[in-house]
Amino acid sequence: MSPDDVESEARPSIVHAMLAGGIGGSTGDLLMHSLDTVKTRQQGDPHIPSKYNSLGQSYYTIWRQEGFRRGLYGGWVPALGGSFPGTMLFFGTYEWSKRVLIDHGVQQHVSYLAAGFLGDLAASIVYVPSEVLKTRLQLQGRYNNPHFKSGYNYRGTVDAFRTIIQTEGSAALFHGYGATLYRDLPFSALQFMFWEQFHAWARVYKNSREIGSPLELLTGGAAGGLAGVLTCPLDVVKTRLQTQVNPPASEKTTPHAKDPNPQKRLISTSSPSTHRPKPGAIALETSSVITGLKVIYRTEGVAGWFRGVGPRGLWTFVQSGCMLFLYQQILRQLEIHMPVEEREKQL
Repeated sequence: MSPDDVESEARPSIVHAMLAGGIGGSTGDLLMHSLDTVKTRQQGDPHIPSKYNSLGQSYYTIWRQEGFRRGLYGGWVPALGGSFPGTMLFFGTYEWSKRVLIDHGVQQHVSYLAAGFLGDLAASIVYVPSEVLKTRLQLQGRYNNPHFKSGYNYRGTVDAFRTIIQTEGSAALFHGYGATLYRDLPFSALQFMFWEQFHAWARVYKNSREIGSPLELLTGGAAGGLAGVLTCPLDVVKTRLQTQVNPPASEKTTPHAKDPNPQKRLISTSSPSTHRPKPGAIALETSSVITGLKVIYRTEGVAGWFRGVGPRGLWTFVQSGCMLFLYQQILRQLEIHMPVEEREKQL
């Protein structure tokens, strides 16, 4: 093969990209769901001292007390319901927009960065509401859970959706939307820019368009891990904003009024997030991401921005590696079993 053929990127059918992305993304998310549940419990535990400390201890406690399906895999239904269409929207938007940008003369790295940004923006319309449902069900665990009181108690996904709409309004399904975008848009943009570059280097290294499964896993994992590390400060401030307790105005003026929804922490509503506020961390008392970053830097320094960077880097490495590996494998099978006209691939 000529160097140009090796270095040039493939252009799969948009439909194939959406299907492969949906299957690969949702599979990767489900594989990591139990870790996400542990993370959610650690972030949203209202007890002092926390009931959930180390990763292994938290896994064992949830599994022993609440079981696998309703404990560690609580909230998997809305997780799957949001992950599949969300990743379909992401990959469809990503593939289409990067081609349009490249074909109009935009530099490749800028095209990848912008396409990842636009892809996540399109997917957020689906995944943020589903993640709100998922994280509340993860936090509550079993219905009428005798082992953990979170402030949430739904019979299931449908009951959670109906109850939230009736008691809090539809806007509650988008709690933390702005903070989520502040973190996830840069993460996705960097992740896919790195992935395209790492993949191009791997093709040159192998002198082939087929780089093999080990390098496919490594390039995907490295791209996600690096993007996760670089966006760790945004993950930290997002978690602090969504887990700080902010009493409603009615409580401040009428302290004896009973709040029908005592759980006021807007816990992290999108993966991956593995930051956990340290005990006694200062309340940010702001809804601004920029102000929150300044407060953390002033009180904790650069180390505060990168608290939890190890778990976040590992989480994003594994999840990204699985998702992008499956994406490429499924694309190949679709090309074999569902071939499309060449002109459709150029769309």
